[in-house]
Amino acid sequence: MVIYGVGLLAFCTIVGLFVGDLLGVAIGVQANVGGVGFAMLLVIVGSNWLQRRRGIAQPTVQGVAFWNAIYIPIVVAMAAQQNVLAALSGGLAAMTAGVLAVFACAALIPAIDRLSRKDPAAARAAEPVS
Repeated sequence: MVIYGVGLLAFCTIVGLFVGDLLGVAIGVQANVGGVGFAMLLVIVGSNWLQRRRGIAQPTVQGVAFWNAIYIPIVVAMAAQQNVLAALSGGLAAMTAGVLAVFACAALIPAIDRLSRKDPAAARAAEPVS
């Protein structure tokens, strides 16, 4: 049932925001630090835990998987929007750091792509000999 996915999402959001507030107080910042990220990690861990548990019905697994799939892109978009607004109000240093991070990530894409490809020679060596 989709409602269990909503329940998991709500629980993880509340706990994640609470942990983010505690972390903000601990480091002396009057803001939520990483609460949405903690919530996202809790959704992933919680949904995996529920899926591995054999006592739940298939509709429940589908509901949790649905909200797990929906939650992550929404949270990433929300966090990106907040980061852009903070960067615009933070001045030139924040904008420069953001632009440099984007270019560094774009430059690393080919390297990551090469690392993810299988080596043809290693694949042939792993094949059984007939």
